Amino acid sequence: MPTYARADLAFEKGEGPYLYAQDGRRFLDFGSGVAVNCLGHAHPHLIAALTEQAGKVWHTSNLYRVPGQEKLAKRLVEHTFADTVFFCNSGAEANEAGLKMLRRYQYVSGNAEKNRILVASNAFHGRTIGTLTAGASDKYREGFGPMPEGFDRVAFGNLNELRNAITEKTAGILVEPVQGEGGIMPAPEGYLEGLRQAADEYGLLVMFDEIQTGIGRTGKLFAYEWTDMVPDIISSAKGLGGGFPVGALLANEKAAAALTPGMHGSTFGGNPLAMAAANAVLDEVLKPGFFDNVLAMSKLLRNGLAALSAKHPGFIEEVRGKGLLLGMKMVPNNGDVVAKLREQNLLTVPAGDNVVRLLPPLNITKTQVDEALAAIDAAAAAFTS
Repeated sequence: MPTYARADLAFEKGEGPYLYAQDGRRFLDFGSGVAVNCLGHAHPHLIAALTEQAGKVWHTSNLYRVPGQEKLAKRLVEHTFADTVFFCNSGAEANEAGLKMLRRYQYVSGNAEKNRILVASNAFHGRTIGTLTAGASDKYREGFGPMPEGFDRVAFGNLNELRNAITEKTAGILVEPVQGEGGIMPAPEGYLEGLRQAADEYGLLVMFDEIQTGIGRTGKLFAYEWTDMVPDIISSAKGLGGGFPVGALLANEKAAAALTPGMHGSTFGGNPLAMAAANAVLDEVLKPGFFDNVLAMSKLLRNGLAALSAKHPGFIEEVRGKGLLLGMKMVPNNGDVVAKLREQNLLTVPAGDNVVRLLPPLNITKTQVDEALAAIDAAAAAFTS
């Protein structure tokens, strides 16, 4: 179906941060499948883990114990605030599970009237009917109405507006700690802590959409770790499987108690193949020094972009983001910039607010950062000369 505006490129193999097209051209992948390939392509440890599992068992369903789920959940709990984890197949599914949890928590707590969820302007949470409603894009919702009721939108980063929007029907709050699709917009300093304070004051749950920010993308396993607050729920996907489809919903015991047997489920969620891939990803990202490299490469890339902005006035308006979740707000049209960078054999991803996303593998090296900066330099010259 014609649902994608695809570039005329087809890749036949990948190696590390590089993709090789059918015609032999090599591209430096600073899109990572939209923040998915966190360890690049054809990572030996991921290949070995998935190949070994493929020779054992692919699928059993959740009617039985799945040892890979138990192992992965234990590791995620050990390294986060969470007490328990639900596994699914994608970020949108993780967010849907979280929306259900926000509402049902209030229901089982004797507050059935609390069923509305506060969401943010400029947000993106997925393309199911529910997550489209939680998101802010009228363009993505056009023609799919009526949208379900139960969401109240407030300005991202505005605590006063959020507090004023809380009513006796509010169940919880859903936000991205760094808005991704909306244009790589980090939450203002103190905003997330203030949000937690308001939620505690009114008996609400807080859910973070960490689908794009999670699994080391910002320089910590999850972005909430940069704050002085802890959410009740986080959704994860994208980098969790390193390229294999997997999603997860992490929650504290209080929130998770709302979902009892039969209240939620998934046929494929947490299948043995996905669990093998995700456990292999954690093997790598939890190694000592891994996050240090993310932060070092982020600093190198940001410094290089600042130098290019000075060198080519009228090209980069602003650099945003955290870790290796970076966005260049462009002066030229961002789609044109993405196309020009592709001509320089650099793959990037557009976002809202005329932003070009830079989402390299988290194990990127200085040599590859320099290569990317050279490609951006060449593209900038084409726009500003």
